[in-house]
Amino acid sequence: MSLPLALATGALRSPFKRLPPTPAALSHTARLHRPAVRPDPHRLHTYNHLCGYGTPETIPLPYPHLLGFPLAMRLMAAPAFPLPLLGLVHTRITLTRHHPLAPADPLDLTVHVTGLSPHHRGTEATVTTEAHSPDGTLLWDSTSAYLARHPTPDQDQERTDRSAPAPLPALAEWRLPPDLGRRYGAVSGDRNPIHLHPLTARPFGFRRPIAHGMYTLARCLSQQQLPDAVQVEATFTAPVPLPATAVYAADHQAFELRAPDGRAHLRGTVTIP
Repeated sequence: MSLPLALATGALRSPFKRLPPTPAALSHTARLHRPAVRPDPHRLHTYNHLCGYGTPETIPLPYPHLLGFPLAMRLMAAPAFPLPLLGLVHTRITLTRHHPLAPADPLDLTVHVTGLSPHHRGTEATVTTEAHSPDGTLLWDSTSAYLARHPTPDQDQERTDRSAPAPLPALAEWRLPPDLGRRYGAVSGDRNPIHLHPLTARPFGFRRPIAHGMYTLARCLSQQQLPDAVQVEATFTAPVPLPATAVYAADHQAFELRAPDGRAHLRGTVTIP
């Protein structure tokens, strides 16, 4: 199934998904595999420049997520996946690079759903993506959480993070244009309507389209010199409505993207295994 067909199929099935799902809703999810995947050079070039990488010799840390995205969409568009594809919000991710990835190297990709858990705003599904070399060596992996928003018993409770760290030193300020969601959607394949236009974002509770979490993370990581073996954990704490001004800040192994008023959009940490 092609990515556009998976997205269309998932959109058509979305109104028929039951929320919240039953505890046994993940009993029949599949594991999808695609061998010998190589980045398209033009797409990789466009991604690098859009996200601030320039022309690196290796594949940027977040990029294999895009290579596995069609498989993830096939899983989340399938009847067995319990959450509606339309309106899913990426809430957190862990990226681990075990070895550097060259654009010409073939990658064997595997994607599967590894969990389902309650969230104060709905239900989250956890999706794992792995990239192996042809000889079976694990080169890269990620674990993502996707939120389907629906009424919950504590949805109206005010949630505050009293342990939130002090703001990190600001290093750059970026102006994110109104068409950023459409531009990143074209290169990533993620054309979720919450990212594209005010009219398509509004039915899902957003007055304006919001930036892709993976774009904001990639933009932050493009500012850092990451080692070959590295792990990054990031939480998307608040949507970035487009257009927007965003402040990139970092100190030692911590980084964040925040609004000019100080509200954090993304917080992350870098760990060397």
